[in-house]
Amino acid sequence: MGKNLYQKVWDDHLVGPLENGQYQIFMGLHLIHEVTSPQAFGMLKDKDLKVAYPGRTFATVDHIIPTDDQSRPFSDPMAERMMAVLSDATEMHGIEFFQPNSGSQGIVHVVGPELGLTQPGITICCGDSHTSTHGAFGCIALGIGTSQVRDVLASQTLAMDPLKVRRIEVTGTLSTGVTAKDVTLHIIRMLGVNGGVGYAYEYAGAVIEAMTMEARMTVCNMSIEGGARCGYINPDETTFAYLEGRERVPSGAGFDAAKRRWVGYASDPDAHYDDVVVIDGSAIEPTVTWGVTPAQALGIGERIPDPAAAEGLDQELMSDALRYMQLEADAPIAGTKIDVAFIGSCTNGRLSDFQAVADVIEGR
Repeated sequence: MGKNLYQKVWDDHLVGPLENGQYQIFMGLHLIHEVTSPQAFGMLKDKDLKVAYPGRTFATVDHIIPTDDQSRPFSDPMAERMMAVLSDATEMHGIEFFQPNSGSQGIVHVVGPELGLTQPGITICCGDSHTSTHGAFGCIALGIGTSQVRDVLASQTLAMDPLKVRRIEVTGTLSTGVTAKDVTLHIIRMLGVNGGVGYAYEYAGAVIEAMTMEARMTVCNMSIEGGARCGYINPDETTFAYLEGRERVPSGAGFDAAKRRWVGYASDPDAHYDDVVVIDGSAIEPTVTWGVTPAQALGIGERIPDPAAAEGLDQELMSDALRYMQLEADAPIAGTKIDVAFIGSCTNGRLSDFQAVADVIEGR
């Protein structure tokens, strides 16, 4: 029997078993930022440890960067302190740091793909839950906590349990106006926010294959909202076309060799999966959340659900969500007034997303 991509990447990066029953996995790329890394560097200093593989570690300032004035010192003292610690630590350990105004600084899960650091068949970790974004390129990308950031800095390895793999096939063709965000909200609505616990999600099917890399990143980004440890899409010609010519990607004969290697990581036709879910993509509507979790979602043609139709804890949670959102049960979701909309998260914070929003609001 063949192997799926997760199994192939796991096998390639397995160091060995640990006494506690977990496994030690080598991390091909470690992305760090100003929120979860300063404490980890402090832990290294306390134990007089150095970064094991500074050449596999890249830093950017992400969450606290001012949008109006990026001159130093930052007006927020805490933000300035976090920035200073990260800057000093990366200089001390010889880690490449994408500084503000360098042209390479940005959301960490945008920087990796745009520079070509994110590539098929590698393992990636970052102290951020949405690291699964990078799985769009056919790699295994894991969000980790601060103590794990310390471990990876010190050893370039991560202790983890093996995951089950669920293949999610989205078939058919999306209707006009339905986006990748709608697809992933629909998946989470079906499987729940805990449905992916203990799983890696493999996204496949005609709908996924037709998506741009930006759209694929959106789908993989929200794997964590569905409870999955990571999510990925098999690398294909769309992946290779996006990567070709990127700053950190080999060129010429080097790219051709890399492409031949990347193709081999795609799941085999006879690969084993622990579960398979098939979803009709043509039935997916533009989707929004009416409540306080991604699973509390519905198509724009539907009505807000009535807690009276639910039972037990679900009824209580639905009632609390409606009260918090100030919505009425059984009312149509279409036409609900929006006071504020935020654009620019790591789920939909790429140039193509801003262009899509501009198309919608033009003339309003």
